[in-house]
Amino acid sequence: HVQLNSVQSILTNVNNLEGELLLCEASTVYKYIQEDGSNRGTYGKLVCTNFKIAFLDDNSASDDNEPQFENKIVGENDITLQCVDQIYGVYDEKKKLLTGQLRKYPEKLIIYCKDLRVFHFCLRYTKEEEVKRIVSGIVHHSQTPKLLKRLFLFSYASAAPNNTDGRNQTVMFETLEDWRGELERTKGNAKYKAVTTNEGYRVSEKLPLYFVVPICVSEESILKYEGRGIPIWCWSCHNGAALLKMSAFPKEQDDSSSQMQKAFLDGIYKTISKPPYELLKTDDLSSSLPSLQDIQTAYTKFKQLFLIDNSTDFWATDVKWFSLLESTNWLEIIRRVLKKAIEVVECLERQHTNVLLIEESATDLCCVISSLVQVMMDSYSRTKSGFQSLIQKEWVIGGHGFLDRCNHLHRSDKEEAPVFLLLLNCVWQLVQQYPPAFEFTETYLTVLSDSLYVPIFSTFFFNSQHQKDTNMSGESLNTQSSPFRFLTVWDWSVQFDPKAQAFLNNPLYADKPKPDKSHRKTARFKHQRQLSLPLTQTKSSTKRGFFREETDHLIKNILGKRIGKFINSSDEPPNSFREFYDSWHSKPVDYHGLLLPCIDGPEIKVWAQRYLRWIPEAQLHGGGTIATAANILDLMEEVQSLQVKMDEEHSQAISGDLHSVPVLRNSARLSSLFPFALLQRQSIKPALPTSTWKDLEDEDDLVNRDDEFVDLSGDIL
Repeated sequence: HVQLNSVQSILTNVNNLEGELLLCEASTVYKYIQEDGSNRGTYGKLVCTNFKIAFLDDNSASDDNEPQFENKIVGENDITLQCVDQIYGVYDEKKKLLTGQLRKYPEKLIIYCKDLRVFHFCLRYTKEEEVKRIVSGIVHHSQTPKLLKRLFLFSYASAAPNNTDGRNQTVMFETLEDWRGELERTKGNAKYKAVTTNEGYRVSEKLPLYFVVPICVSEESILKYEGRGIPIWCWSCHNGAALLKMSAFPKEQDDSSSQMQKAFLDGIYKTISKPPYELLKTDDLSSSLPSLQDIQTAYTKFKQLFLIDNSTDFWATDVKWFSLLESTNWLEIIRRVLKKAIEVVECLERQHTNVLLIEESATDLCCVISSLVQVMMDSYSRTKSGFQSLIQKEWVIGGHGFLDRCNHLHRSDKEEAPVFLLLLNCVWQLVQQYPPAFEFTETYLTVLSDSLYVPIFSTFFFNSQHQKDTNMSGESLNTQSSPFRFLTVWDWSVQFDPKAQAFLNNPLYADKPKPDKSHRKTARFKHQRQLSLPLTQTKSSTKRGFFREETDHLIKNILGKRIGKFINSSDEPPNSFREFYDSWHSKPVDYHGLLLPCIDGPEIKVWAQRYLRWIPEAQLHGGGTIATAANILDLMEEVQSLQVKMDEEHSQAISGDLHSVPVLRNSARLSSLFPFALLQRQSIKPALPTSTWKDLEDEDDLVNRDDEFVDLSGDIL
C-alpha cells in the first residue's frame, strides 16, 4: 500500500499523461549542469515511464527560470523514449556505449538525444538496486527492438479523450474530396483525375487510398504492376505543366519481365506525351542525388558536432570548425538537393514541360524534391496551413516510411535516414533567406522537427496510410474492441498554449506581394560567425547536368530506346540552369511569387536555432536576430495599442482580431537562440588546456578575430 502511494506520488510529480505508466525510478540522482564545465548540478529523482525518461528536480524553479516557450507534453527535463539516440555509461572516467544486458552498472549515465540535448546523471549516491533498475530499464525501453503496438502512441490513444481542435485548417488528403479540391485549386482537373482504384488497398498497400493520375491512364494499367510504372500527380503549375512521380521497377529482373515492363512503360509514355499534355522530362533521383545511406552517414557526422559534453569539448572543436563542418558533407547535400529542386522549377516554369521524378518507391527523395518545388513555386505552401497540407499530401499520405526512417522501433539501423529532417533543413534555408515570404517561423520548423519523436501523434509514426488503417482497431479492458483515436501533430494546442503558439507565426509575413530592391539587398546580410562554410570552389558534380546523363541512362536501362524521342534532352544548353538562376536573382523578390534559394558559397548555413540551441557558448546574449525581432514586436504592439485607442475615440467596434504577437520584455537579456535558450543561462570562461591556448596566442590573437577574415585554408579539406 505504501509502495502504491509512492508510485502515485511520483506519477503526479511527473505530470503524467493518460495511459502513462511508471516502469522504474531512482532517488538521489545528481544531474550535472552540462554547459557549466564544473561539477555543479542538482539532486532529484530519475524516472522511466512507458512514454519518457524524466528528471524531477528537488529544487523549485525560480520565477526567472520559467520558460516563455513551454511544451505542455515534454518538459525541459523530459526525454521521450523515441528521442533517445545513444546512452553511455561512465566507468572509471571511461565512456562505454550501453546496449542490451549489462554485467556492470556505471557510476555516471550520459543520454544523447535526437533533438541534440545531452543529459549527465551521477549515480554514485544512488542505492545499488535502484541503479540497476533505472539503468536497465532506460536501456531496455529506449534501445531494444519493440512491436508497433508497444509504442506509447497506442496507450495514449486508447486512454485519452479525443479533443482535436476543430479550427485546424490542414487538408488531410484522406478523402477523395480532398484530392479533387487540390486539383481544382491548382487547375489541374482538366488533365488529371483522382482515382478510387486502390480502395480496400487492392492495388498496393504502399499507395494511399486515393491519388491522382493523368486522365488517359486506365484502371487496368494501374492494377497491372501494383502501381509501379504509373505517373502519379503531385502538383500543377500555373502554366499547365505538372510535377509527377513514379515508382520504378526493380532493377534485378529476368529478360522476359524486363521486356514486358519496357513495353508497358513505352505505352504509358506514348499516351501522356500527346496533347493536351506537355513535353515530358524525367529525372531518376536515385542516380542524380546522394543515396539514403550517404545522407544518413553525413548527418551522423554532422550531429556529432553539436552533441557537446562540456565547454572544453566545444572550444577544442571550435579551432577546426570549418574543416570539421565541411568533412561531414551535410551542407553540400543540402546544396545539391536545393539545386535539383531549382532545376525542376526551371523545367516547369521556363520550359513549360512536365517533370517526372523516378525513385524505387517514390517515397523518399521524391517527397523532398516535390515538396521543395511546391514551396518555391506555390505561395500557398508557404502559409502554415498550406505547408502542413503539403506534408500530409506528399509525406504522410504519400507513404514516406516515418516508422523505419526514424527507426522508432529500433528494428533496423539500415533503414534509418533523416529524409524528413533534410527537407526541413532545406526549407529553413528559404525561411532565413526570405522571412517575409513565410507565414511560419524557424521556431515552427524547429518544434516540427522535435515532434518527430513525440509518440502521442500518429502523423510521424506509421510507414503508410495502410499501416495506420490496419492498426486503428484497439482492445482494452473495458471494451472488447474500440477504434484508436489518434491525434494529429497539426493541432498545436496539444503541445503549446496560445502565448507559446504565437512564436510559430511570423508577424512580418507579407500579406501582399511588394517587390522591393532595397529590401532585397538588406536581406543578404553579413553572415554570422561559424554558421556557414567560407566561399570555396564548389565541388564539381559527377553529373554533366540536369537531364543529360541521368535521362540518357534512364532511357537506355529502364524505358528502352523506343521512347527516346519523347524525352529529348540532349539539346539542353549547358548553362541553362545558371542563366535561369542568375536571371531570377537579378530581379526584385515577389514574396508571393516564385522563390529561388541562394545556393552559392556560404549562402547555405547551419540551422543555428535547432543545432546550437542547447550550447550556451554559441549564444549571443542580447544579440542575434531575436534582438531585432524583439524591437519590431514591441513596435507592432505599440502600433496595435494606438490603433485600439483610435478606434475607441471614433466609437468604432473593435473586432479583437488583432494578430497575436509574443511580448518579449528585457530584450537585452534574451539569447540569440531564444525561445529555446533560457534567459539566465550563461557560459563560463572556456576551459581549454594550456597548450591549446598557447597555440592560439601564437596565431596573432586568432580568438579575437572575425572568422570571416581568418585564413583557415590549411584546415579546409
